[in-house]
This record gives sequence, structure tokens and C-alpha cells, in this order.
Amino acid sequence: MKVAFVLSGGGSLGAVQVGMVRALYSRSIRPDLYVGSSVGALNAVFLAARPASRPSVDRLAALWCDVRRRHIFPLRPLTGFLGFFGARNHLVPQQPLRRFLEHVLDLDRLEQAPTPVHVVATELFTGRERLLSRGPAVEAVLASVALPGILPPVRWAGELLGDGGVSNNTPLSHAVQLGAREVYVLPAGGACERLGLPGSALGMLMHAVALMQLRHLMAEVRRLRGDVRLVVVPPPCPQSVLPSDFRHADRLIQAGEESTHHHLDAVEAGLAEPAALFGPPEDDNTRWPVIQAPSAPPHGR
Repeated sequence: MKVAFVLSGGGSLGAVQVGMVRALYSRSIRPDLYVGSSVGALNAVFLAARPASRPSVDRLAALWCDVRRRHIFPLRPLTGFLGFFGARNHLVPQQPLRRFLEHVLDLDRLEQAPTPVHVVATELFTGRERLLSRGPAVEAVLASVALPGILPPVRWAGELLGDGGVSNNTPLSHAVQLGAREVYVLPAGGACERLGLPGSALGMLMHAVALMQLRHLMAEVRRLRGDVRLVVVPPPCPQSVLPSDFRHADRLIQAGEESTHHHLDAVEAGLAEPAALFGPPEDDNTRWPVIQAPSAPPHGR
């Protein structure tokens, strides 16, 4: 049975996926393919280029713990000024992120990955999804994370591409189309139930976008849950970290690992359905449920 890991977008909350993958690897659950969108594309390409092993995921964890927003989204007054007044279509220069990706991604082209990896981006004129399976790995990830208005779009095969989260933040439908019959969905949890509404304008905007992305994922799960085995790994909730805050990676990684073990233990014990995160099909609640993860990883792991 072909197994896929689907990794969503979510900014700095992408650190949660590192813990999720660590927990899955520890249970000998390994993918035959990865599909990623936005920051999930970065995680997916990084992992696909390496053996599905604890050292690989530990290396990704170390990367997340070292990175800060200034490494990826540095503020440049001139760029921001020109973008704000319409002389440019973005506020943050691309070069720092490009240098970061060139440093951390040990992969020249997507099709060279030992484990197949596919990256979702958005064609900015029409809003259509683009599944990138071949081509330069750094360019593909740059396109998938290029949040419109913040980062410049990436030209790919004559099109201008931007953030995959705009069209499909958690592209599990692509995993099914690629032949996966068992799909582990690893959402970063941007719309996770919060301890309170964000206090900043940027935080409120990102929270609203995450709510829209969550509703799309809910519809996808309901549509596909009868066709393949879906395991939707719940992110740790409630969540107080904003997707723009890169200072809490270590805590997010640990919480992602714990919540994954907690959910899979409950599934094995018959206490939870693999894709029951969203409740029964008629439930239209858009909030993530609060997941009470254990305070430490289960004994022996």
C-alpha cells in the first residue's frame, strides 16, 4: 500500500511537523512519497532528500531551532517603502530566503529525491494549483512559500507562481491522485483553537486566512475519507504561537511529537477514529478540538 505524508503550510508553525514526522518514524511509519505546500514544501523537500530516519528528522529539528525571522523575512526599509507605494509587488526581498534554501536543501532537482516529492504552488493570474514534481528544488520551494505581497513571485515555465497555501494549503487530493492509498495529513495548525484572538493586525489577517484554509481541508477530508485510509494528525491545541513567530520551534517540535503519539495511541486503542479530527460529516464546526497531549512522550519512545 503506497503511503504519503502531506505537509501543510503554516509559517513558523511548520516546526510542529518535525515532531509529527519524528513520532511517525519512531513507529516505523515511513512514506513512499511526500506532498507539501508552503512551509510544508520546505519540510517535505528536506526530508525527501534524506533517509527516513531519526538522524534526518533531528537535523531538520536543529535547523528549525536555529532559524529566526530575520534569516528568512528580514525587514529592508527601501524594499518595504517601494512595495508599500506600488513600485514593487512585495515587501521583503527574496535573496535571504534563497540563500537559506540553497544552504539547507541538499537537492538540486525535485526528481532526484530518493523519496518522490511533490510541491504545490499557485499560478497567480488564475489562482490555479500547480503541482511541481520536476525542476530546480530551490525554485520550487521558493514558489511554494512566496506569500503574495510579502515575497516576490517566482517565474516557472512562463507562469508567475506564489504561495501554495493560496490554492491548496493541505494538498491531500494530490497525494491520492499520485496513487497513495494511505495518507498521513500533517497540518501545522494555523487555525488551531487559540487562547485568545491575535492582538496584532498581521496576526488577525493570518488567523482569518488559516480559518479559510481549514474549511477547505475539512471539505477534502469529507470527500476522500471513504476512498483511502486517512490519518489526520491533530496539531497541539490550544495554540498561542503566531505563524510569524520563529522563536518557539523547540517547544512546537516537542508538542507535535507528543500530540502525534497521543492520537495514534488513541487510534490503536479504538478510542479515536484516524480522521475524526473534524467530527462527523454533518458537523460544520471550523475550530480544531483541544488536544490534551501527555506531558512527556509515551514510555519507551
